[in-house]
Amino acid sequence: MTDITTTWDVLNVRGDWVMDGTQLQSGSDLATAVLISVFTDRLANPDDVIPDGSNDPRGWTGDLGETVLIGSRMWLLERAKQTQQTLNDAFDYLTEALQWLIDDGAVARIDIKTEWTRPSMLGAMVVLFKQDGTELAMKFTWAWAGVN
Repeated sequence: MTDITTTWDVLNVRGDWVMDGTQLQSGSDLATAVLISVFTDRLANPDDVIPDGSNDPRGWTGDLGETVLIGSRMWLLERAKQTQQTLNDAFDYLTEALQWLIDDGAVARIDIKTEWTRPSMLGAMVVLFKQDGTELAMKFTWAWAGVN
């Protein structure tokens, strides 16, 4: 199945659609689902510490009253220290954000690896194993800069 191709604009820190002439380009609906799941701010849990001290739990208003929330809590790591615990939290947040793809049968399983790619730069590799045995690997080495 195809969907509108969504790419990540690193310079402007946002997702964008790709044009094919005067039409929106079609592409991998799975890659688009991952980008939306990872880079949309998920509502913070009641016990999460908000990094900017604002008490703003972010999230999407459409999630109010829903049991399956959209997005990830990666935004909670904005002021995190460069520690193993931060890597563990990133792994947990990415797993949580992408679990719906397994629950809905879009993929059979997902492998996630988080690492420090350089000082203050958190990176992640996500490999999705589709039901037909094919794989989609996505590497995010540019997304989470400035982690202390």
